[in-house]
Amino acid sequence: MSLSSSGTISFVALAIGVLMVLASHLLSSQSKGGIHNLTGIPILAAWDFYTKRYDFLRKHFDSGKKYFQFHILQVFNMSVFFPRTTQLTASILEHRVIALSGEDARKLFFSEQGLDLDDGYRLLQGGIPSLGDIDVKDGEVKLDTDFMKRLLLLLHKDRISNVLLDDINRKMKYWGKEGTIDPFQDVYGLAVQMTVRMATCEELAKNQEDIKHLMQHYQDIDESATPVNVLLPWFPSQARKAQGKATRALFTLLQKYVDLRRKAAVPSSDPIDTLIAHGDTDESIVGASMGIIFAGVINTGRNMCWVLLNLGANPEWKVKVANELKALVANHTNTLSQEPFHKRLAAVPLNAWEEELPMLDLVIRETLRITMCFAVLRRNLGRGIPLAGSTINRGDFVTYSLADVHMNPNIYTNPGKFDPGRFMKGKEEDKKAPFAYAAWGAGRHPCPGMRFAKLEIKFVLALFLVGYEFELVDGNGKFPREFPTVDRNDLHQLSAVGETCYLKFKRLIE
Repeated sequence: MSLSSSGTISFVALAIGVLMVLASHLLSSQSKGGIHNLTGIPILAAWDFYTKRYDFLRKHFDSGKKYFQFHILQVFNMSVFFPRTTQLTASILEHRVIALSGEDARKLFFSEQGLDLDDGYRLLQGGIPSLGDIDVKDGEVKLDTDFMKRLLLLLHKDRISNVLLDDINRKMKYWGKEGTIDPFQDVYGLAVQMTVRMATCEELAKNQEDIKHLMQHYQDIDESATPVNVLLPWFPSQARKAQGKATRALFTLLQKYVDLRRKAAVPSSDPIDTLIAHGDTDESIVGASMGIIFAGVINTGRNMCWVLLNLGANPEWKVKVANELKALVANHTNTLSQEPFHKRLAAVPLNAWEEELPMLDLVIRETLRITMCFAVLRRNLGRGIPLAGSTINRGDFVTYSLADVHMNPNIYTNPGKFDPGRFMKGKEEDKKAPFAYAAWGAGRHPCPGMRFAKLEIKFVLALFLVGYEFELVDGNGKFPREFPTVDRNDLHQLSAVGETCYLKFKRLIE
């Protein structure tokens, strides 16, 4: 038998083996209590959960199912022995996933003590960089504990605004005095720059070539999150190989800068040095940096773009926010100073950025209500939780679509419309129901990076709205006839669907 024939037979045998395993786990139509059970082969019943998650959940909720469950099988260590005898061996994990909707379920999801955020995402999400994928020990950082401690440690630095505004200004100068930019590339690049600075060190923040490589590694990991890769982790697919290669390259790149800072003659106040002084190992520093960059760039970077697009499409709010930022500058800086504008902005106290921009806070809040409509995940690591005559058992996963609340017309008037005024005193639509706003997390799992994310957005908006004039245009240089919408099936990127919009700008202040 030739080698190619042997390989073909092996592949076919494995494929048949997979089908046999999946067929042996057919789901029955029996539902438990008020939880509807999806029928069929698990991998087929839940395929859209990985490819079109928003549509998958919405389809079943719209059909009248308040709660429904499905099963996901993960096949590990599968082997087929031949030719004399055919033996199939495999390790199979069957995960029960319960999809929730409605106010009672939302309160349970965000309040129940046993529901763990880290385990929920680690096993079901995919596309999240993990040092465990390359067998690097002591580098895993729990999203809701270690991650928060390290992030808060870095956010206590008084030097945040000065360093970040320097970085933003330097990158914005590359745009030139006037022109047209794609926010999802150029403005997104500002978020990448700030997040890398806040997670690593000056040497990496100034090395644009390494930052380019860094982001390519993240993109490769994101693109490796295919259903086959998640459900069949034993299978040596191209996605699995790409994931391992990108994760290894990401670790090597960040490790280089940790090593550089450990050998430095004089410690700095950069994040890597702060973690070194805190006694962290190289692996835990790399793990923390990977997690902070991933969280900061994926959500904050895209939402920063959507904020600018929303302001460009809504001139009345653009004027309100611009006037508010000009007042901030006038109240906290020397308007007669000859210093560059970004240096003057650095003199504004952090508490002023956080407390004196209520209109901008409303715009950010409304933008995130519209963009953050994806499914959030948890895993029950505690006791059994009663639900609709059934039980969420220990080890079960639960998922809740934020669209269930953020796009709920019983809470938000005309929910698809951009209207920051809905949060103002007298309306306060987000207070109509418990946990009616969850874009920054809610209950037991608030977003640990919320403070920094808001500061990033505000720094960019201050430089852009006060230092530039801009308008929203389409590819022909005219105001767009249609505004793009968020691809809610995109698990990480909050990418735009529809006509591409650009920002036509002219720099006013140096």
